[in-house]
Amino acid sequence: MTTAQSEEALKALMLLSLDGDEAAYRHLLTGLRVLLIGYYSRRMAAAAKADMEDLVQETLLALHSRRSTYDRERPFTAWFFSIARYKLIDHHRGRGGRRLAETELGEEIESDFSEDVLTARMDVERLLDGLPLRQRELIRQVKLEGQSVADTANRTGQSESAVKVGIHRALRALAEKMRGAS
Repeated sequence: MTTAQSEEALKALMLLSLDGDEAAYRHLLTGLRVLLIGYYSRRMAAAAKADMEDLVQETLLALHSRRSTYDRERPFTAWFFSIARYKLIDHHRGRGGRRLAETELGEEIESDFSEDVLTARMDVERLLDGLPLRQRELIRQVKLEGQSVADTANRTGQSESAVKVGIHRALRALAEKMRGAS
């Protein structure tokens, strides 16, 4: 299963559960539990493994209590693993292991998920949210999805030149935004 397929499957289950499908919610929790066990087992010292099941349950409870805050337009796994990461940091802080938490969080989440990739995806989405919808979609289609300018122009009803100009302006706006943030 690829990252995109895993993301799609988990997001579909989350969306169904938000719409009241209890079976989808149970299936989602079961799948997430397996991912959390792998995620936490690689990040916790052997002495802390006894706390792992508690941490898994705390994370699933946090998911349950925060699920109404999930934005249906955003990647689910990035949102979910940010909850897991914060729960792990809280766990280590509670035991005086702040440095341990910070150094271990760079490892892979699951064989199909990389925390760096998920965090980067969230950052890109936040940046794109600041653009007008038309520019945002051009960036997504050409720069993120790898579609050609010609295909994007056909799909959007714009000329190839207009697509190129739109992308150029969007990239310039993103660069200015990033310069202002640093």
